[in-house]
Amino acid sequence: MSSFPVVLVVDDNAAGQFLVQSVLEQQGFIVTTAGSSEEVHERVHAQRPDLILMDVQLPGQDGLALTRELKADPATALIPIVALTAHALAGQREVAIAAGCVEYITKPIDTRKLGSQIREILSAPPPMPVPR
Repeated sequence: MSSFPVVLVVDDNAAGQFLVQSVLEQQGFIVTTAGSSEEVHERVHAQRPDLILMDVQLPGQDGLALTRELKADPATALIPIVALTAHALAGQREVAIAAGCVEYITKPIDTRKLGSQIREILSAPPPMPVPR
């Protein structure tokens, strides 16, 4: 990881992307964005991010299915993925962790805490690949 961690923000909502990007850039992160699974694949292979913030509800392929796909690929399996969702239902955190996410953050995000949450996740030991 560089001194300026690269975070890929995956959200199909432009306002949501902009908010997270603005908050993280103010905290010293380099941020790229994607709004679909196709864009995610382009971004992770063009510039391997240090962490992916993955919206659970994406059009087409949902964020958890995309997380499982990224975790199954040796080229992207070790990138920590954090589920980001507005639907904080009971049991959803466990579903996200089972899909391969290392953490679960609910929307609306706490703009005062997001940067420190991401730094804490990045300082943790690398995630173990999800057993298949």
